Amino acid sequence: MFTRFTTSARSVVTDAQAQARALGDCRVGTEHLLLALLSPDSGRPAAILGDAGVAHDHVVAEIERLGGRRPALLGPADVEALRAIGIDLDAVVAAVEGSFGPGALRPSPTAAPVTFGRRLRRRVRRMRPQHVLSRRRRRRRVGGGHLPFTPRSKKVLELSLRESLRLRHDHIGPEHILLGLLREGEGLAAQILVSTGLTLDDLRQRTLRALDAAA
Repeated sequence: MFTRFTTSARSVVTDAQAQARALGDCRVGTEHLLLALLSPDSGRPAAILGDAGVAHDHVVAEIERLGGRRPALLGPADVEALRAIGIDLDAVVAAVEGSFGPGALRPSPTAAPVTFGRRLRRRVRRMRPQHVLSRRRRRRRVGGGHLPFTPRSKKVLELSLRESLRLRHDHIGPEHILLGLLREGEGLAAQILVSTGLTLDDLRQRTLRALDAAA
């Protein structure tokens, strides 16, 4: 599928990773794709969203308000160390929030910061094969490795392909990613857009008109 992505569309996917890292998140969600689409580098989607009144700072504030950001209790290296011994931190967080509600693991404003990360990494390092450690060091040198996409953000990218095919286009551009995000309709990005008073259908029609005008 990614062979059909234009350079601009690939930049959106790459920038979504950067947006997730900037917010301290360990996975790329639909909200990070939305932030990437707001970048001027995305081209028409940035103009479409800007004309509709969607601003980067507002989206970041809504991510915080709606609970999209998880507390950075552990750094990326700690998450990787846990994964190496069979502990999926995302699955643990999801299970706890499923039982006790979103934000159940969010620390209180007066909570002391977690300081056991270095100790945990040292203990896990003694348990791990040398070739795993070498792979980790290589990833660190190139910027921490690839952040995984959430199921919903993967769905957005899949839908971008479907939108391209439906429109009989031979490529997937940033506009198709925006259409995919709007069609997914249930992720945090969609919630944020609706919370600003917009409708997903209106944004969809704006995007389709922009594509028609560019044809």
